[in-house]
Amino acid sequence: MPLGCAPGTPNATLVPGSSGTRITRLWYQAIADGIVVVVTKQLEQQLDRPQALTGRLPLPTAPAPAAVPASAEHRSLSALGLITVLLGAFLPMLDFFIVNVALPTIDHDLAAGPAVLELVAAGYGIAFAVLLVLGGRLGDSLGRRKLFIAGAALFALTSLACGLAPTAWTLVGARVAQGAAAALLIPQVLATITASTSGPHRARALSIYGAAGGIAVVIGQVLGGMLVQADLFGSSWRAVFLLNVPFALAAGVLALRAVPESRSDAPSRVDLPGTLLLCAALLSLFVPLMEGRAVGWPLWTWVSLGLFPFIAWAFITVERRSEAAGQTPLVPLTLLRIPEMRRGLGIALPYFGNFGAFMFILAITLQQGLHLSPVDSGWALVPLAVGYFSTSLAGPRLIGRFGSRVITAGSLIMPVGLIVLMVTVLADFKHLGIFSLLPAMFLIGSGNGLVGTPLFRVVLSTVPLERAGVGSGVLATTQQSSLALGVATLGTLFLSLVPTMGMAHALALVLVIELAGAAVVTFLSTRLPRSMG
Repeated sequence: MPLGCAPGTPNATLVPGSSGTRITRLWYQAIADGIVVVVTKQLEQQLDRPQALTGRLPLPTAPAPAAVPASAEHRSLSALGLITVLLGAFLPMLDFFIVNVALPTIDHDLAAGPAVLELVAAGYGIAFAVLLVLGGRLGDSLGRRKLFIAGAALFALTSLACGLAPTAWTLVGARVAQGAAAALLIPQVLATITASTSGPHRARALSIYGAAGGIAVVIGQVLGGMLVQADLFGSSWRAVFLLNVPFALAAGVLALRAVPESRSDAPSRVDLPGTLLLCAALLSLFVPLMEGRAVGWPLWTWVSLGLFPFIAWAFITVERRSEAAGQTPLVPLTLLRIPEMRRGLGIALPYFGNFGAFMFILAITLQQGLHLSPVDSGWALVPLAVGYFSTSLAGPRLIGRFGSRVITAGSLIMPVGLIVLMVTVLADFKHLGIFSLLPAMFLIGSGNGLVGTPLFRVVLSTVPLERAGVGSGVLATTQQSSLALGVATLGTLFLSLVPTMGMAHALALVLVIELAGAAVVTFLSTRLPRSMG
């Protein structure tokens, strides 16, 4: 049986800031890459079905050519096709970051206020998170190229709506729609690369795909600051959204010729009850966590959080019964019976939680504590992105030689970077700058790159090809949820400690807690199978 291995997936979640301060205006997203290993099954014999109608035992006929999975009945992904799908993945990633530096200007121009301003950022992430699994399932059923083109067109349209929004609430609605478009677009990229490439080409393509997340961190922050400051044609903050339109349209047009079609071998109907319950569960968790601080934690936020475990239980019950009845649920719970996925998701929670909180807290420290400009704070992240990019590209070679121990190595490099950062911050916080942060940022980025690539490969290594879309969607949703929870917990703790301890000591304390999370990742990584396939 042919065995195909591939890295890749986006990753990532939107996170809230604090209420009643300028910190409320900061939103950050962390993206990580991943790897999918797909096992394709081919039929070696066919049974003579008409014999079954005569009541006789079916006898095997002469050996027939191996059946080609539906997902493989297409040409390979060309260089232009790879550029096209990578462009489609890069734009939603970029949009997480590029809007961050525009939020203060949006607040000034549209009189948004803290709560509405948070919805401008949170609406995108909430819609993206709750619809990711559905987007992957639709691609499996209807065709990934078809959904990619539809997602690109909708992303261009909703970006235009954001750029032309006359009021703050109009912008909120457009951002929610933009997040939904991203949820259609992103899952198709990973699944298309997985289904249309093989061998070194696949490893190289998905390594670049994963590294695109690190690049988006820097480009989003720096480019967003430049566009707002340039005020092109009086567009001010609107340029950060209008920039998406021509590139998204180009991705959709190029996909018509350059991206091969692929779909699941066994397409199924959309699980409507499961979809509604999953959306309700994630909304009941995300909305109060993202809006609670801005609105002062009123009663409805606590009621919503209290409902979350019951809605989640109902979702699990419905999905389990659906699968037991022979139907295809939105999230097949049998996926969790796969040891690699179960153990990998156990690592994903502390890993992404740590990284999401770190990016959020670092951004607050740079812009609010050190008073760096948006552009300068973006440049401070360049060493982190360089380290992440470098280890992502080296990932396939390292994984082939050392297997899952690459995760262990990365989980040990990350705390070294955290310790270096802690010492640097406590030594001379007032004079902290881009160059003094360079060693710690590079180490932290390098460690995260080493963990992200093999982690995703472990989680999805034995997911069948026909479930590639839903498997990627489940992992991406877990990733985003973990990132949000990290910010909601460690981020909130940091903001609460700053008034009494000062920013430097509050940051140092949170970094100590993150060291504990890194230790958990290290321990769990040793429980993974050594071989990566």
